[in-house]
Amino acid sequence: MGEVDAPEFGAAAVRPTSSEKQLSAPGVGRVGGAIKVFLDTDIGSDVDDAICLAYLLAQPRCELVGISTVSGEPDLRAQLASVLCLRADVDIPIAVGSSTPLLVGERQPKADQAEVLERWPHRTGDWAGNAIDLMRRTIRTHPNEVVLIAIGPLTNIALLCAVDPEAFGLLKGLVIMAGDFGSGQPEWNVHCDPHAAAIVFASGFPATAIGLNVTEQVTLTADEMRSRFASSWLLRPVLDLAEVWLRGEDLITLHDPVAAASVFERSLCSFSRGRVHVELAQGSEGLTPFELEVDAPHDIAFGIEPARCLDHIFNVIARGDDQLRTGGAAL
Repeated sequence: MGEVDAPEFGAAAVRPTSSEKQLSAPGVGRVGGAIKVFLDTDIGSDVDDAICLAYLLAQPRCELVGISTVSGEPDLRAQLASVLCLRADVDIPIAVGSSTPLLVGERQPKADQAEVLERWPHRTGDWAGNAIDLMRRTIRTHPNEVVLIAIGPLTNIALLCAVDPEAFGLLKGLVIMAGDFGSGQPEWNVHCDPHAAAIVFASGFPATAIGLNVTEQVTLTADEMRSRFASSWLLRPVLDLAEVWLRGEDLITLHDPVAAASVFERSLCSFSRGRVHVELAQGSEGLTPFELEVDAPHDIAFGIEPARCLDHIFNVIARGDDQLRTGGAAL
């Protein structure tokens, strides 16, 4: 089956209110009609979540309206998210989400990168309620305007779907870094809470699925990462997190930044329309088989331009660095 073109997010301009404008000042300037984004993240395990957040904070076409955390030690994950928000000089509402999967045992109980918190300014509380409440308030305040980007286990997203399906249906879009639509291996976010992933994909709500089959093509070696990150204002704390990750790895894969970038540069990936299922049976748990159907609810990424994707992500962050330096930040 051929590819089905998906519409660009944010085709219509949205005029921000005065209170909304304050979210992006005095950090990186936003362009008119910026896309409202809510990020659900398990920042603190793999380092790509932190790179993704830095990208969104630097992206002038992104109005980041909320952040929620998920998986083990979500309070520490919220503190890590606040490091980058403070670094970008913005006040984004952050909420603590679920620490445990819906039914299976904990598979990601620790936020290992939280050890860097003692070295960076961060918030330790005053969170914006719990994750589901913040999502509901934000979506209902901006109906049909918010793109929800989910880059961790899908526990919070499944709970939103179950608790307030009407709010779930008021999203402008849902972009999920989850699944594998090529090699047939279980992807980590689905593995950590397969029942949540099954609920979200079975909901019938239109979603863009960015899986391992494309994200594993976008990588940095440790030396490449250090070279790119060391001179960046926004990525300097991320370099600290990355060094924790690199104790057990020698490569960084930009799973989550690819998902975020696809919102703003849709042509970085090629998509086909299909229907994703999540296997729950022992022996195949976490696999994400799919069927290609023109009228199905999921846009599944099958192709990517890796070099162009890397250039886009780091060019956006570099421009954000330039604006922050102009505003008075010093390396």
